[in-house]
Amino acid sequence: MVDGQHLDTVVIGAGPGGYVAAIRAAELGQDVTVVENRFLGGVCLNVGCIPSKALIQAGHNLQTVFHSRAMGIHADDVTLDMGQVHQFKNQTVKRMTDGVASLFKKHHIHVLWGRATITAPGQIRVSHEGEQTDYSYRNLIIATGSRPVTIKNLPIGGRVLDSTGALDLEEVPKSMLIVGGGHIGCELASAYANFGSQVTIMVARSRIMANWEADMAAMAMDDFAAKNVQILTKTRVTQLSAKDDSIEVGYEKDGQLHSTRVDYVVVAKGRRPNTDQLGLEQAGVVLDSRGLIEVNAQCRTNVPHIYAIGDVVSGPALAHKASYQGKIVAAAIAGRDVSTSKRAMPAVCYVNTPLATTGLTAEQARQAGRTDVHSVKFPLLANGRAVTMNSTQGFVRLVYQGRAKWLIGAQIAGVAAEDLIGELSLAIDSGRTVADLANTIAPHPSLGEAVLDCADLALGLPINI
Repeated sequence: MVDGQHLDTVVIGAGPGGYVAAIRAAELGQDVTVVENRFLGGVCLNVGCIPSKALIQAGHNLQTVFHSRAMGIHADDVTLDMGQVHQFKNQTVKRMTDGVASLFKKHHIHVLWGRATITAPGQIRVSHEGEQTDYSYRNLIIATGSRPVTIKNLPIGGRVLDSTGALDLEEVPKSMLIVGGGHIGCELASAYANFGSQVTIMVARSRIMANWEADMAAMAMDDFAAKNVQILTKTRVTQLSAKDDSIEVGYEKDGQLHSTRVDYVVVAKGRRPNTDQLGLEQAGVVLDSRGLIEVNAQCRTNVPHIYAIGDVVSGPALAHKASYQGKIVAAAIAGRDVSTSKRAMPAVCYVNTPLATTGLTAEQARQAGRTDVHSVKFPLLANGRAVTMNSTQGFVRLVYQGRAKWLIGAQIAGVAAEDLIGELSLAIDSGRTVADLANTIAPHPSLGEAVLDCADLALGLPINI
């Protein structure tokens, strides 16, 4: 609760980092106040992770109906009601954000609506609807997240959308150009291609999903090819010309100028940290050259009692990273001996064939100077559950090191990859070996058996392949 003008623990931002930090801090006995300028749940729950996955799941379900003839399911009169899709998406968002509000109420967390800026060490100002209020605080957690990168020749507006705008299209566009081939761009491409749009992905690099291993990116490209998604690499937009019902895009590829006309252009070129309007310089908080706040293993900044988590600090801009760090910070403030010591930070791309990775890839391990690094891959084609689901595309790969075959990384491509990767993250962080995985018992039939089969293969004792 607010105690006059002095606050105990203040969290700026109510996204997956901020709201988790706030709840855990309250559970540990702190009096917590959250300052939020837009909405509880942040970008993730409102205009990012949750609504995008609702759209992606709807597209998956539609395609499942279309491609279940092998199971004897014939669907000849299937219709798509985009209005109802958005209703489902919006209800999902409301359910999640209402849940955050309910948890805040349960834990007596006070919310100050407005924009927070640091005015001096130990002081913040909250501005809301023309009014300003100054507060002092004991501890401050910065969890302000990130925003889409803007590009000068691709101003957002009209038929040029950012990723947020792409989630709210009332109709299925006949055509869509997505500028950016990272996980955000590829997930949006998958969703709208499944709905029936003619999608083009344009990237400046030599391939899409450049931060993923080549064989995993190749699976995404195969999926896109099956949906007639065009991928233009080493390409850049040169100009835009808005029409009444479309937009003409000029672009350069291989030194030649081309043009195309599409219903919408979606800019998905990554995100930048929200650290430039916080007044961090007033408190002397140190930032790096990318505008990220420098923190130690407890997410403490160089200034006593100021912490930072999530997209505003180094590391992947992932909601679950922010949530994990939020727990660490709350415990650190409570005086507990904690640190962000995890070796495995999972990441997932929700394209048609989901992709997941955790720990190190074999290449990353070797680049880091590790020796005696090996990897082995088990295909889902040999997994009984995948066969019964008619979803045999993909594999499980384990990366291990040394004579004892210590597990240091894993990648999964295929159905339920996002659910299986957590088990492998736990194995890496708890110092398990390939033999430990092989000796685990998984139910039969299950996708989890593919992990055990991959471990057997690494031991040179394969059974199902």
